[in-house]
Amino acid sequence: MLFLLGLSTAVPHKKYSTKELIELFPCELPESVKQNISNLGVYSRYSAIPTDFFSRSELTTSDVGLDVCVKACKDATRRLSISIDDIGYFIATYDANPFLCPGLSSLLIRRLGFSPSIKHVSLQGMACTAFTRALELAKDHLVDSPRDYVMICLSGLNSYWFYNQVRGMKSVMGIKEIQALKAEKQRRRELRKWIAALEFFLFGDGAASIIVAREGKGPRIADIFHVTNLRKTDYLAGYARLTILNEPFSFGFSSHLDKNIRKLGLEYTSVVLEELFGQHFSEHEAKVKRWVIHTGSKAILDDVAKNYGIQHEKLKESYEVLAENGNLAGASLPFILGKVMQEGKLQKDDQVIVLGFGWGFSSNVCSMLF
Repeated sequence: MLFLLGLSTAVPHKKYSTKELIELFPCELPESVKQNISNLGVYSRYSAIPTDFFSRSELTTSDVGLDVCVKACKDATRRLSISIDDIGYFIATYDANPFLCPGLSSLLIRRLGFSPSIKHVSLQGMACTAFTRALELAKDHLVDSPRDYVMICLSGLNSYWFYNQVRGMKSVMGIKEIQALKAEKQRRRELRKWIAALEFFLFGDGAASIIVAREGKGPRIADIFHVTNLRKTDYLAGYARLTILNEPFSFGFSSHLDKNIRKLGLEYTSVVLEELFGQHFSEHEAKVKRWVIHTGSKAILDDVAKNYGIQHEKLKESYEVLAENGNLAGASLPFILGKVMQEGKLQKDDQVIVLGFGWGFSSNVCSMLF
């Protein structure tokens, strides 16, 4: 048995509207690209990195991202009225972090006031499915230490990746113009720039913290199912990686979003939802009060809603978090769940389904009873 006892979210101080970011972008964007950006469904987002970095020769990362994580974690303990000393296990999930090593949990334990001997672990690269994977780790720990509290910090601070890709960008072409290019090398380069521009406008910054235990008052976390790489190379549909450059102390960074991501999202979610509901999906879905669905983009949310016949009212919080915060990677699900819980419309034994999918390529589902 696993109960979610506390949940808190935090964002950086800097907030920008998508309109502002288009004006601040280092080059003029074609109208077709601006339409692509509009279709993402993101109207504003918070950033750990100020946009004036475009004028700098080198971007020096700060502790802003760590401070946001610390705020979320401390708020979670304060709301639950427990001490940091009551936590027996600390799990930190993240994708982007200025330090490749040590991991995020190592950077946070003393900032949070944990003992240097606290049991802790960093989950890097779980991306949009980090929430449920961390819950599985917490559940395993509580089997041997049933009286512990487990704290999970989910960092969705990805500016370190997506800002850096567009620094000094001189031009961006629209998709039709890119497809019309005859030279394969130029076409690949322009497509990479187009993807980088859309990622810049899609992803926002934020962190969340949850506290779970085997007993207590709060939503009960029931079944968890997950699937990764139905085919060996599905992970290539979405990734971020380093590349080696031909000079000392220098590495390149590249990320990729494949056109098949939406199709894979539906395929992978159908697998985990069948594990959860069996073959009688519509019968079970009618009993679900709220869906918490990862904020991949507006089109992806639309796909999921249409494919599974989910009423907009049941997943409106997912659209709202996307519009207000952008894609928060692994932190998106607790942000949405927090919004659902704040609404206060759930009653005893109401079921909420938490559905994550994306880079990996993975999909996870979690059933929660309130």
